[in-house]
Amino acid sequence: MVRLINKKHVNVISNVLYAVLRIQETMTRIKEANNPNIQPCIYAMWHANQFSVHGLPNRDKVSVLISNSIDGEIVARVCSNWGFQVARGSSNRKGSISSTLHLIDKLKNGESVVIMVDGPHGPLHQVKNGAIMLAKETGVPIVPVHWYSPQKTFVHFPSWDKMVLPIGFCNILNTYGEPIYVSSDADEKVIAEQIKQSLEDLERRAPEDYKEAKKKTGLWNWK
Repeated sequence: MVRLINKKHVNVISNVLYAVLRIQETMTRIKEANNPNIQPCIYAMWHANQFSVHGLPNRDKVSVLISNSIDGEIVARVCSNWGFQVARGSSNRKGSISSTLHLIDKLKNGESVVIMVDGPHGPLHQVKNGAIMLAKETGVPIVPVHWYSPQKTFVHFPSWDKMVLPIGFCNILNTYGEPIYVSSDADEKVIAEQIKQSLEDLERRAPEDYKEAKKKTGLWNWK
């Protein structure tokens, strides 16, 4: 079978996807809970929650790490159109070193970074060491991020990462974990488990955090 997503179609597909997401943007409302508002920081999220970046503040000062694949090229173009900075990386050593150095420069320049810690190909919810290495090198904290909505328009897709995405009118809450600071001699396995635990805690607490946010006057015109 001929692959539909190839270099010839990247521009068309990215433009169509961006147009669709811009329409969705008008129907999506995202609020925050417990954002520590630390700049710069390393936002860490599961690959399933990658679209939660839409709710991050100061997107013009946020770099999103995206793979060097053709699929990644589409996502990168959409993110750029959305106003984010983009850093490209790959699983090979040369690509990994190049993207790491680029992100270190961004962090040292006061800009934040977004990393899907179990991406781009999994395994599901297994934290890789990219965010940890950046935190070690720069002293910048890792801030876990999760998003949640109980509405039926917050759709779970049958993909490897169990991606969630709003389709139609949707109120969503971005929740943030406590900042995780990583010393230069920290055990990476311990930190990886800490990140995983924080993301799992955010997911578990999300329904209650959403209810609390809903009680606050003026947050949303809740439906």
